[in-house]
Amino acid sequence: MNIRTRTAADLAACVEALAEVQAADRYPVHWPDDPGAWLTPDGMTSAWLAVEAVEAGEAGVVLGHVALTRDLEVSRLFVTPAARGRGVAERLLSTVRAATPLPLKLEVSSEGLAAIRFYERSGWRRVGSSRAGWLNAAGEPALMHHYVSP
Repeated sequence: MNIRTRTAADLAACVEALAEVQAADRYPVHWPDDPGAWLTPDGMTSAWLAVEAVEAGEAGVVLGHVALTRDLEVSRLFVTPAARGRGVAERLLSTVRAATPLPLKLEVSSEGLAAIRFYERSGWRRVGSSRAGWLNAAGEPALMHHYVSP
């Protein structure tokens, strides 16, 4: 597995990987009208991919994705179902943390139980919760938990 910076040419493969995640986990809860734009949130400064190691010159299969915004928020982190249990999320988060010496933050829906367990196991600290402006799978305003990096 390789971690590399996402390029514009990678966006279609990222959307395909996100579709696998959405089918398995409902992340995002509601499929966006423009998934490429959703993967490029406002204020994004960088994005990285985990890709299956391949021959030189080949793009590789997208295993995971993460973005970082200018306000140091980790965003759009996902790992495809087939790649789980291989340390992909941990490597992506390590890449983001290496990009800045400053503390990072992230939000996760209360419905993302596996993600919550992963973040807390990785030393992220919950600092609060709030209701989102979008609806969760039950049709209620999503409960978002806010975390800061270790």
